[in-house]
Amino acid sequence: MGKGEEEIQPLNPEDGLIDIAAGADSPKSKSPRHGHSKSKEVASAVTSSWVSRRFLSGCAVLFPLVVTVYVTWWFLTFFDNFFSPVYEALFGFHVFGLGFVTSMAFIFCTGVFVSSWLGSLLLQVGEWIIKKLPLVKHIYSAAKQVSAAVNPANETTQSFRECVLIRHPRNGEFAFGFITGQTLLQDVHGDVQLFSVYVPTNHIYVGDVFLLGKQDIIKVNLSVREGLEIVVSVGMALPQNLMSIQR
Repeated sequence: MGKGEEEIQPLNPEDGLIDIAAGADSPKSKSPRHGHSKSKEVASAVTSSWVSRRFLSGCAVLFPLVVTVYVTWWFLTFFDNFFSPVYEALFGFHVFGLGFVTSMAFIFCTGVFVSSWLGSLLLQVGEWIIKKLPLVKHIYSAAKQVSAAVNPANETTQSFRECVLIRHPRNGEFAFGFITGQTLLQDVHGDVQLFSVYVPTNHIYVGDVFLLGKQDIIKVNLSVREGLEIVVSVGMALPQNLMSIQR
């Protein structure tokens, strides 16, 4: 080998791999775009969370208003459609609300009429006819039991008397119930007074009936209306404090 020629050193493959790996891990090789993308992800998550919370807050505010408006509008149009076609056929025009007012007046006059002896007699005759029909009598009987609970003129109705608590379904758990009546259990060891307690399991008119003694019933400072609100609102209307009272 001549003096003018430089000596070529053989390349070590392992040295090259080490240099490449070191260059990949060096701070200079890290791109600033990585940190920028992280910031965008955090900002996007915060914005999405804020938007979702505000959207749910809007739904929570508007939902009861929309339901109230919808039910009220349905109620008005339902009763308005009874007599509005009559006015439209007689006078040739339609006034929204006139049929509703007429329906309310008709319901009021019906209540006044059935309170008289003649109306009561005609009602009994109509019920006798309905009870002779095979299928209609069951529908009418169920509907009458529901309406009897809200009829102030019916003194013999077994409506909700008190809102109470009972230990159900096992010891340590409590359930809201409504006293609907009472009976006397005659036994050889003595008479036992039992109260009929209705416990709703699915809304108001679906539930279980228990016969309990007075010692198994916890009377609280809740009216029937407040108890119904708790059941209908699935417990969200529950007051912060309940007080057991003696009556």
